[in-house]
Amino acid sequence: MKLIIVAGPPSAGKTSVIRQIIKKFNKTALTAYLKIDVVRAFEDEELHEEFGIPTKKVYSGDLCPDHMGIMVLRDAIAWAEGLSANMLIVESAGLCLRCTPYTTQAYGIAVLPAVSGSNSPLKMAPLIALADSAVVTKTDLVSQAEKEVFRECIRSVIPTIDIVETNAVQGTGLRYLLKAIAQYPDISDADTISLRGTPPLGVCTICIGKKDIGWQHHFGVVRPLDEADNIYRGD
Repeated sequence: MKLIIVAGPPSAGKTSVIRQIIKKFNKTALTAYLKIDVVRAFEDEELHEEFGIPTKKVYSGDLCPDHMGIMVLRDAIAWAEGLSANMLIVESAGLCLRCTPYTTQAYGIAVLPAVSGSNSPLKMAPLIALADSAVVTKTDLVSQAEKEVFRECIRSVIPTIDIVETNAVQGTGLRYLLKAIAQYPDISDADTISLRGTPPLGVCTICIGKKDIGWQHHFGVVRPLDEADNIYRGD
């Protein structure tokens, strides 16, 4: 079974890209789909109705959705394997641009909307840096010059990444991405899958619900306004 992990900011067109992947591969193989969101999600219902594929969704609630994805990924793989699926696609809510949900043995896709501004790849660099492909969507809404600037901005984050430009609703330009997915190896041993990158190095008391403002009232990894580096204040 192949494992595909799709991430990107909200409204980037992640589900549109996924829809094109399902159209391609579900003709000859069974695709399973997991949606991770924070409060509400409907993509699983839409894809199940459109393609008849098995789908699941999980709400992260108080957790970062990318953290939630890692928590449930082993269970999701077991669920998809139990269905004899040939591919599992995981779509993250994409709300935490510091975290990266990509794992070993998975094909990682970062979906970026061309209309988000030429500097936006720099603002979500960790999300892009560990992906296998950067899929730039909504390219029909910007000029050729804007597309070239956006592409070079991605290259400045990671020069070697494969960049695919598309109007994902119609599926134009996705031939290379679909070919790369087809050639990507299946999971060899789910028990050895791990994160590609390092998640944030610590939590603070805000993460567990403390509401006071100002670093003086918090513990863990904190940062004052005029200090460049994090400091650590107790447990």
